[in-house]
Amino acid sequence: MALRGILLDVDGTLVLSVDAHAMAWAEAFGEAGHEIPPERIRPLIGMGGDRLLPELVPGLSDEHGVGQAIATRRGEIFLERYSKSLRPAAGAWDLLERIRDEGLRRVVASSAQKAELDVLLERAGVADLIDDATSSDDAKSSKPAPDIVEAALASSGLRADEVVMLGDTPYDIESAARAGVGVIAVRCGGFPDDTFAGALAIYDDPAHLLREYESSPLARQRRDPA
Repeated sequence: MALRGILLDVDGTLVLSVDAHAMAWAEAFGEAGHEIPPERIRPLIGMGGDRLLPELVPGLSDEHGVGQAIATRRGEIFLERYSKSLRPAAGAWDLLERIRDEGLRRVVASSAQKAELDVLLERAGVADLIDDATSSDDAKSSKPAPDIVEAALASSGLRADEVVMLGDTPYDIESAARAGVGVIAVRCGGFPDDTFAGALAIYDDPAHLLREYESSPLARQRRDPA
């Protein structure tokens, strides 16, 4: 089946925000009396708060009580202290421009909340190149559950066999796989290659994928017969 669109993770894929998220979580946990170092939190970035909270402190939930307060405070800290200094991943805008010129739809499938997602896309410099976007607000469960990927497919009107996802975490790969979508992984989120089992290909960042576009899964699938 010929490729018609690409699903896009944002944090760590299009904008270098993983460390900032880990720091914001650590500060929010600390304010609530839970001293958890950022380096322990960082490998979990890519999950939503619904999964990250109980992973770090069993029994916490982002829907009520202390867990909800921590999740809310984390969002405030991230937007107030960290979001303004975020930088785009190398080649993010140029890659999406190439994907647009290839006639492919660009659909965001992110575990970020909608309010944060708008800021992240602006900091990535790609807001004007996005056709559609889904966030944690559109899904019952965050990655690695397939909900966000399935919501992106439903919103865009694309089928799983008509898209590929671009992501930077093992949670992107698992989430997409459970929805029947293949993933191209990028290293710029800081995850090691051994966490990318099942990826169609691995590149350093969007700029690297753009340089190798003609030999990438994007071009190979473009040439597949419909």
